[in-house]
Amino acid sequence: MENADPCRDFIKDVKRIIIKVGTAVVTGKDGRVAVGKLGALCEQIKELNSLGYEVILVSSGAVGLGRQRLRYRKLINSSFADLQKPQVELDGKACAAVGQSSLMALYDSLFSQLDVTSAQLLVTDNDFRDREFRKQLSETVKSLLALKVIPIFNENDAVSTRKAPYEDSSGIFWDNDSLSALLALELKADLLILLSDVDGLYSGPPSDPHSKLIHTYIKEQHQSEITFGDKSRVGRGGMTAKVKASVHAADAGIPVVITSGYAAENIMKVLQGQRIGTLFHRDAHMWAPVKGVDAREMAVAARDCSRRLQALSSEDRKQILLKIADALEAHQKEIRVENEADVAAAQQAGYEKSLVARLVLKNEKLASIANNIRIIANMEDPIGRVLKRTELAEGLILEKTSAPLGVLLIVFESRPDALVQIASLAIRSGNGLLLKGGKEAKRSNAILHKVITEAIPDTVGSKLIGLVTSREEIPELLKLDDVIDLVIPRGSNKLVSQIKSSTKIPVLGHADGICHVYVDKSANLEMAKQIVLDAKIDYPAGCNAMETLLVHKDLIEKGWLNNIIVDLRIEGVTLYGGPKASSLLNIPLAGSFHHEYSSLACTVEIVDDVYAAIDHINQYGSAHTDSIVTEDHEVADVFLRRVDSAAVFHNASTRFSDGARFGLGAEVGISTSRIHARGPVGVDGLLTTRWILKGSGQVVDGDKAVSYTHRDLALNSS
Repeated sequence: MENADPCRDFIKDVKRIIIKVGTAVVTGKDGRVAVGKLGALCEQIKELNSLGYEVILVSSGAVGLGRQRLRYRKLINSSFADLQKPQVELDGKACAAVGQSSLMALYDSLFSQLDVTSAQLLVTDNDFRDREFRKQLSETVKSLLALKVIPIFNENDAVSTRKAPYEDSSGIFWDNDSLSALLALELKADLLILLSDVDGLYSGPPSDPHSKLIHTYIKEQHQSEITFGDKSRVGRGGMTAKVKASVHAADAGIPVVITSGYAAENIMKVLQGQRIGTLFHRDAHMWAPVKGVDAREMAVAARDCSRRLQALSSEDRKQILLKIADALEAHQKEIRVENEADVAAAQQAGYEKSLVARLVLKNEKLASIANNIRIIANMEDPIGRVLKRTELAEGLILEKTSAPLGVLLIVFESRPDALVQIASLAIRSGNGLLLKGGKEAKRSNAILHKVITEAIPDTVGSKLIGLVTSREEIPELLKLDDVIDLVIPRGSNKLVSQIKSSTKIPVLGHADGICHVYVDKSANLEMAKQIVLDAKIDYPAGCNAMETLLVHKDLIEKGWLNNIIVDLRIEGVTLYGGPKASSLLNIPLAGSFHHEYSSLACTVEIVDDVYAAIDHINQYGSAHTDSIVTEDHEVADVFLRRVDSAAVFHNASTRFSDGARFGLGAEVGISTSRIHARGPVGVDGLLTTRWILKGSGQVVDGDKAVSYTHRDLALNSS
């Protein structure tokens, strides 16, 4: 559709609409009724009604119309002498009483011409204090809408007891903009449209040629940037009131569009998803790419914040993490709501079950994440640890100490819990962080990032952890080898390869998790059964789940191979075989030995001995995690020495290959690289070293002025 806005895809699900018409739309510049504009509005509402939409109208203008009529009445009833006296402003409540009947008569006349019935509902702010009133109001509106009647709301200014505009914690309105937002909540509207005398919300006064129309309002970005001009020439609200009402409704989950009531067919264009007016939506901050802060600025900000973080005491960094853990538990409900929306969208989009499984954040997982953060918080301070002390010469002491890497860029897919783990490890290790998650978890990532950064004190700065929302920013970030110190991609082999080929920044790669379990002929067969089943079915989507089962040929005759095949099938595992197992067990031939299923499926193959198993693993594995089950310790030692993987186990499930289970608290990933860090990467993997030299005035002078001792010192010696 022409000018369609993908951010307005929600429009297709809209059924109940509230349309608020401002006084400036109802009347012309002379204060008289703008019959042409009102007629066009009624025609659009009639069309919406015929299309099956439920339309509720909130209309201002009664006071203005009443004032016009009373001025005319006063004029014709005044003597010439009366007209010479100072004119007293007409009573607003009297204007409202007179104007309300005029306004409704006009609506009734216009709608009648279109064969549409309308109904008048006058309310005051005090009405909404009464729960029974609110219940009855909802039932009345429901009945009217079922009869295709257009309910027309207005504040009953004629009898309102309020002396001045106000609002309180119960949400009572004080003008028709806030009334429309309140009704949107009470009547469970799907969309609120506020018709104004301008095209939408501008960055400054609409009359200023430098002001720009804001198509999507992002509170965090625009709240402090907008300069409001004069309020409406008539009415009480103006754009300030409209923005306030829109933010209130959007925060409650009801989208709002502010647009011009002058332009023809604007309401229809909104419902066609066209990019007109200004959209307010609860998720707007997740749709818009990071604007105003380019990739370099974002990275530099993270670096500056990381230096302030490093300057804090260990106790202060610990308290930040404890505060984050508490915040995650306190906001569990909001996190679940956003996560469930991601999961539902992924299921609807037809994503693989394994990816959907990695998306899910249940209460137990959130509780586990919070607990892991507390474990990290209570670890020994990793920064500034003295790793080696050497006396270079008398009075000249050199210390090798641990230090943060600097700024990390983590690109990850699917798992929103990875965001929390990575953030907590970065904070404990004093690193700045830039995160780019997959689009399938954008809502979960956004709420988790918000909860975490709000817990970071101003003395450090929330920009310590930047959330990259646009894929287009990744290439720019990968060029910043002078600011970003390490890239850690977590995802497919393709993702890791793309990043490695696109940057000069060191990459800590974790691609496929093709994990093997080899069951030797001397294995305790009951133990082997438990290990194999756990490695496959405990969490099939995990990168540490078994993908290939290798079985010693002697276990065929013992019947164990047939038994484990039955056990796996009972658990719902789909089996594929290598050349030997496929023909023997009559199962489909595996397309490739180098394949990560990430689901209830695995490959089975038969090998001659431990050496054949080792060769198979080194050829087809991904150097992630591999395990042997055997009671022969010599065979186990051969396997542990010769399998070239980041983690190699004896008589244990591959599922133990995890930062939390290793006691690291959490992990940024499992590295299959051979440089810097390997296996589950915790706090230590995010550190480097630096040298601290403490002297007493020594100089080199061609090495004539110093007598080197190069003596190792105890780490705790003074």
